Amino acid sequence: MKGLFLTLFIGFLLFSGFYCMRRAKTLNDFFLGGRSVGPWLSAFAYGTTYFSAVIFIGYAGKVGWGFGLSALWVCIGNTLLGSLLAWWVLAKRTRAMTARLNTLTMPQFLAERYQSPSLKIVAALIIFVFMIPYSASVYMGLSYLFEQVFKIPYTYAALGMALLTAMYLVTGGYRAVALTDVIQGTIMIFGVFILIYYVVGAPEVGGFAAAYSKLQAIDPGLAAPVGPPGWLAIASLVLLTSLGTWGLPQMVQKFYAIKDEAAIRPATIVSTLFALIISFGAYFTGSLSRLFFDKLPVDATTGQPNPDLLVPNILMSSLPEWAVTLLLLLVLSASMSTLASLVLVSSSSVTIDLIQGVKPNLSERSKVGLMRLFCLLFIALSVILAMAKPTIILSLMAISWGTVAGAFLAPYLFGLYWRGATAKGAWIGALTGLTISVIFSFYFKLDAGKIPVIGCLAMLVPLAVLPLVSMFTEKLPEEHLEKVFGESPQPTYLPTNVGAVRK
Repeated sequence: MKGLFLTLFIGFLLFSGFYCMRRAKTLNDFFLGGRSVGPWLSAFAYGTTYFSAVIFIGYAGKVGWGFGLSALWVCIGNTLLGSLLAWWVLAKRTRAMTARLNTLTMPQFLAERYQSPSLKIVAALIIFVFMIPYSASVYMGLSYLFEQVFKIPYTYAALGMALLTAMYLVTGGYRAVALTDVIQGTIMIFGVFILIYYVVGAPEVGGFAAAYSKLQAIDPGLAAPVGPPGWLAIASLVLLTSLGTWGLPQMVQKFYAIKDEAAIRPATIVSTLFALIISFGAYFTGSLSRLFFDKLPVDATTGQPNPDLLVPNILMSSLPEWAVTLLLLLVLSASMSTLASLVLVSSSSVTIDLIQGVKPNLSERSKVGLMRLFCLLFIALSVILAMAKPTIILSLMAISWGTVAGAFLAPYLFGLYWRGATAKGAWIGALTGLTISVIFSFYFKLDAGKIPVIGCLAMLVPLAVLPLVSMFTEKLPEEHLEKVFGESPQPTYLPTNVGAVRK
């Protein structure tokens, strides 16, 4: 049964890629689906990119083990701040402004908004370099799960996932990703309900009320509003995983590609409900992990305790085979979409933002060919890093997420809403976020407990630095700002003896 379901799923992915291949003839088609993606496809694309194998395998187990039921604060943050407010605040202006400026990527937008071509180059390098460990963390999560469920060696699982990602993404581009996201998202929703049903009904849990009492008996902090690590730790995780989405290029891309303004409202509703269901299922399951284990499971390869194995072991012990298979497809679905978005955004940073800047006269066929080539290169680099197993998944994802969001959140957000944001303000804001994340992460030796706090500082400090610097630096030309914000000078009227005429 496992093999049958998995074969059908993989077959659908490959069919979607080849079906959409004939429509991906231009760079705009390949990267943004021609800016014609409807609300349902956009909403599921956003949600499935948001939640990957990392949330189920890394975050859910690690956070739930440490925080207990207070891990659900992350669910609330992901739903309200990471999805609902993100769509309300960002989607309409992003769609309109990027269309006016004719930009396809975050680096392109920043360069045009702030009239700074060099900002595009630095932004592109940040994306390509720091998205690799993020992508590697997704491969690691998938490989751990396949190792537990299918008994497929970690290395073979990682290579297989890389090959699958390459085949369906490189052929069909963003439209193939968006098409498969609806099916993948539907699998994820059904899978979460089945997961909760079996986990809550397991003898170790015994229902919702019993779960609360049992956790309280183990440690009262596990059932408290704020878990044992304290409010700073949980607030950092909430902000990092929720506000961080506002500055991540792979998330913002969904706003570029949506068809029109009318599609934004239904997409907002669907995306928010999706986030609520998926994040609740993941973090609630993780919060019950103490009921299944007295101590962390040991990784057979390293011989060290590994929180990434908590959820896979819970699945294997509590769910029937068909449900485990469906849950495997849930995680695979989430991860395939996340990987595809990461690969698209990262390869675009080289093709669109670097190479096209040097050789602007490339044909559309050459541009699409380069996108496909760098998609393959990015996948290869990510898998190589995943093979090394450099640290636990939480640290890999957190440093990537915090660094990229820290560099882009302030320039992007102020660029959408504030005419007074200057080029120097954007530069210093971006470099502040980048510096805080990188220096402090390595200073604390990639400590998983400290990286979320560092990531939050990397996002929040630039929000104060950019406006402060902008107040004392050269303003952008008014004509340029009128183009950016879609405004025209107000006509002046003078009275004459024949009536008011325009000056």
